[in-house]
Amino acid sequence: MEHIGFLSFGHWGPGQGSHTRTAGQALLQGIELAVAAEDLGVDGAFFRVHHFARQQASPFPLLSAIAARTARIDIGTGVIDMRYENPLYMAEEAAATDLISGGRLQLGISRGSPEPARQGASAFGYVPRDGETDADMARRHTEAFRIAISGAGVAEADPRYAGGATGLLPVQPQSPGLQERIWWGAGSRKTAIWAAEQGMNLMSSTLLTEDTGVPFHELQAEQIRLFRDAWQAAGHSHRPRVSVSRSVLPIVDDEDRRYFAGSALRDSRDQVGIIDGLTARFGKSYVGEPDRLAEELAADTAVQAADTLLLTVPNQLGVDFNAKLLGTVAQHIAPALGWAPAKG
Repeated sequence: MEHIGFLSFGHWGPGQGSHTRTAGQALLQGIELAVAAEDLGVDGAFFRVHHFARQQASPFPLLSAIAARTARIDIGTGVIDMRYENPLYMAEEAAATDLISGGRLQLGISRGSPEPARQGASAFGYVPRDGETDADMARRHTEAFRIAISGAGVAEADPRYAGGATGLLPVQPQSPGLQERIWWGAGSRKTAIWAAEQGMNLMSSTLLTEDTGVPFHELQAEQIRLFRDAWQAAGHSHRPRVSVSRSVLPIVDDEDRRYFAGSALRDSRDQVGIIDGLTARFGKSYVGEPDRLAEELAADTAVQAADTLLLTVPNQLGVDFNAKLLGTVAQHIAPALGWAPAKG
């Protein structure tokens, strides 16, 4: 385990006990938590992207603000739903954010998960072409985005206004190296293989849209192995990265006990359900005393197979609580996984 980061779903609303009641609070607290995480030696600040919901929806202003307040921590998404994106505009925003950060952007993208709006991408102006599925459209947008950030020309020059230039013009700005820091959020073994063939890093969540009857961590470890095998077979020149997400809720004081001691999350079992019409296996949450959680995570085969662990944080409990949670993990749990805090 080389890297540990947090993954915030960016929830906000007036619910009982919420410390994050408005969108403005969610954004500002996201910045402050990233600053606190960097001070703790944590390696990454990642944010989920959802549309038509009280969650983070436009990540680049938030990530740019974090970049301006920090010096070392990676910033990223987990994940952007590519059905909703204008690929060239996204390429401009991603490059600008990466330049502000000094090359720290780790951009997680995917076909996306179910959203509150029926056919929400169509409200943004994006509809699958004849014969396309939503997944096909997301991959088409992804291909156009990756071409754009590679520096390839994408629009015909008008010599009258381009200083006499002809041929195809690339979008600007460009941020060299960004194309190797794109992650695909894969929900199955098949999509993990596809991501490897495309040369994208693997971002695997707390659920997989398939079930073979084995524990979640074993199925996810198989997904990671298939990804690495496909990467090697494809002959890519750069080293791939792999992240897994886990809900880790250590109990160290009365505040933690009040929130989590009686929680159903302590059931500590995988769950199987239906998502998007597919049978899905959901990984268990890790709730308890730090020494026990360290042992359980050390026995999690997918955590051991990945190089990056993203901790899903209960962001509505506020910055102080989540900084305490991250500090507990960094000090008492992560070293058992082979991790050491970043310096400087």
